[in-house]
Amino acid sequence: MRTVGVEEELLLVDPDSGDPKALSAAVLARAAQDDPEQDVFEKELYGQMLEFATHPQSEMADLGAEIVRCRKEAARHAGELGCTVAALATSPLPVSPSISMNDRYRWMAEQYGIATQEQLVCGCHVHVSVESDEEGVAVVDRIRPWLPVLAAISANSPFWQGRDTSYASYRSRVWGRWPSAGPTELFQTAERYHRQVADMVGTGVILDQAMVYFDARLSATYPTVEIRVADVCLRADTAVLVATLARALVETAARDWRAGRPPLDHSVSLLRLAAWQAHRCGLEQDLLDPVTMRPRPASEVLRSLLEHTGDALGGSGDAARAEEAVAQLLRRGNGAREQRLLLERTGSLRDVVTECVRNTQE
Repeated sequence: MRTVGVEEELLLVDPDSGDPKALSAAVLARAAQDDPEQDVFEKELYGQMLEFATHPQSEMADLGAEIVRCRKEAARHAGELGCTVAALATSPLPVSPSISMNDRYRWMAEQYGIATQEQLVCGCHVHVSVESDEEGVAVVDRIRPWLPVLAAISANSPFWQGRDTSYASYRSRVWGRWPSAGPTELFQTAERYHRQVADMVGTGVILDQAMVYFDARLSATYPTVEIRVADVCLRADTAVLVATLARALVETAARDWRAGRPPLDHSVSLLRLAAWQAHRCGLEQDLLDPVTMRPRPASEVLRSLLEHTGDALGGSGDAARAEEAVAQLLRRGNGAREQRLLLERTGSLRDVVTECVRNTQE
């Protein structure tokens, strides 16, 4: 069975005001002091962010338990310094990001100017194991049209600098300013994939292959496909659903490749439109059908995703749980919908952050 790991970026906030706090260096130091061998928490570009990475898991229940544990550990370390964590993909309240300066981040600040100053966004990256680069590239080619559906499920960033953006995932709009971000054309072979990455680095526009921010890419560190389209999810169970569907998409794509079934040949232009629709509307309106690239109700597109990955979900024992999780998501809504309902109920973005802090650790 393919293993899955999740990286989550959390927002550090004041527990009373909800304002982001640039305390990541201090939180990381406290975590290292408590456990010098810890390999979970990592430094990010901004002082208001804290990242953790789970270990690879085969069972989704184990992955969910580790996400919850890591979130609670992050909150504990942050709490010792007078702040806490929130699984919010953007800060609802105004913020001036504080860049964590090292040579790499200093280069990015000089290269990209104001865009670097405006990139305080938190994502969720899912790593799914693959057997080889050839299999990985075949997977990347075949999952392309389904990635906007994962983005719609995870959408959790409706507010930006104290305003409603009218997007379900405004994080994606900010993230898209990086020159290497977004969907990709068909690569067909690992050799062509690696040549394109080398050519991109060779331009000097990006620093290295770690800055190739494809929606899905081969990990430079692990034998995995890394899927990078999701907002950090407000609730841990939504993150588990995204990871479950991501693994099923990878397994389905690998089976199609081995069976000689070609990928859908949608243009990058159409894939960008599908992504924009998912980021704008989340699950509230139509999505673009991954096969036809025509509008369909979001609930029907989610049903198509479950059908597309049905054999893989059944093989891993995840089918019933995925069905139940999708049904619950459609009833409750994604993080963007929950945030807007909280604002409607409380009238205060500060109260939205406070409630999201609680939901983060459930």
